[in-house]
Amino acid sequence: MHWKVAILTASDRGYRGEREDTSAQVIRELIEEEMQGEIIEYRVVPDEMDEIMASLIEMTDYYQADLILTTGGTGLAARDVTPEATLNVIDRVAPGFAEAMRMTSMQKTRKAMLSRAVSGIRGRTLIINLPGSPKGVQENLMAIIDQLPHALGILTGKEGDHG
Repeated sequence: MHWKVAILTASDRGYRGEREDTSAQVIRELIEEEMQGEIIEYRVVPDEMDEIMASLIEMTDYYQADLILTTGGTGLAARDVTPEATLNVIDRVAPGFAEAMRMTSMQKTRKAMLSRAVSGIRGRTLIINLPGSPKGVQENLMAIIDQLPHALGILTGKEGDHG
């Protein structure tokens, strides 16, 4: 099946052009290679609640992405607000994805417990927060990518709940 995927990077330095967005490139490669997904929208915003929320809403309601993967803003720093922005726009939480990512990451580094990433549903769109580092993105996305097609199939009504 062909999935429409949007990538949202939350990074002050990335937004100002001071840092190359290699994490988004890792997401793009994994989605295209592992899921045959199409990236329909990509943007970089500063670590600002309103800008993250507005982008998530536009990506779901206007672009009608099946899946939105965010990168950045999931740590403990004061400006890390991606999880709060996500929680403000979703209708329902889907905690298993974030739990699976933390569980897998904990086997590699104890610092994984510092992640505040969340996952949830807005309409028929699944939104998942990923870490900001390319290595973290790779590890976390690979921990869940095999379940994404089935989850998106159920969410979008393209397959039954127990298909």
